Amino acid sequence: MFVRKKSINPASYRASSDLVPLVLAGSRAAIARMISRAEGEYDEAAGALAQLYRHAGRAHVVGITGVPGGGKSTLISALIRACSTGDNKVAIVAVDPSSPYSGGAILGDRIRMSDSAEASQAFVRSMATRGHLGGLARATFQAVDILDAAGYSPIFIETVGVGQDEVEIMTAAHTVVVLSPPGLGDDIQAIKAGVMEIADIHAVSKSDRPEAAATATAIRGMLALGSETQRSSWAPPVLTLSAPSGAGIDALKQAIDSHLLHLMESGEMVTRRRAIARTRILATINHLIRRRFDDGAETMATQLAAVTERTSDPSTAAEWLLGLNRADLA
Repeated sequence: MFVRKKSINPASYRASSDLVPLVLAGSRAAIARMISRAEGEYDEAAGALAQLYRHAGRAHVVGITGVPGGGKSTLISALIRACSTGDNKVAIVAVDPSSPYSGGAILGDRIRMSDSAEASQAFVRSMATRGHLGGLARATFQAVDILDAAGYSPIFIETVGVGQDEVEIMTAAHTVVVLSPPGLGDDIQAIKAGVMEIADIHAVSKSDRPEAAATATAIRGMLALGSETQRSSWAPPVLTLSAPSGAGIDALKQAIDSHLLHLMESGEMVTRRRAIARTRILATINHLIRRRFDDGAETMATQLAAVTERTSDPSTAAEWLLGLNRADLA
């Protein structure tokens, strides 16, 4: 279910169900409209999004994440050029921080990628986190479904770049590339418990700097120490590259393709798809429950007052609300 948050001019409105065949045919305008409706959480779009989900599942979804300053957007611009060959259609979902004023995306990523997208006909979409934690926007999954159904592959997801808790991308992408800037030194150890451990491929940017080789060596040392706890038989390669000059981009593309082949041949792709499905189901349950509570503002207000006045506690209030929710659904 979706909440219709704003009115639409009926004279200019086209039903979401009418957009489905246009999306499947690759209409960029229809794709953009469907993603906007997914972000806007319109009830009317729920059926169309469900249809598109059933047409998706063919694309290779690649997450690009890492600490701020690594050059993720510049890297994706280079990957657009490298992957846009022949009839191959590349898409990018760039998750930007939310504006504190409008709640919308700060469109730095789209501006930086515009030249590459125009040259290759890649589809670039920025979306705001809107307060969602984990480095992704809540509508990211649906945007990937729409682009997947439209025949785009690979689909790159660029996360916000907020730090070591940005691990949700592991349950949204088939292949995760962690990009690190050179000169991290001992900071590698400080962040390894977060984004460093979710990587299928490690890339060190700005390889023209002398510190890049040392950073790559540090990452390889970290991986060697943690080899016994690796979650699959895949050994994450550590690459150095320079996106502006193109050095190392072909090697990164080959590593991404090799990881996809590994997933298919080892059967791990099934495991990853199942993990993505589980994440989406649980996230939707959480959203639906929160929305029911938001809709029942008076009931929530009563519990808020009780907790604020300390005549109740958060756990008791939550259990009571969940019980009420179950009774309503019975």
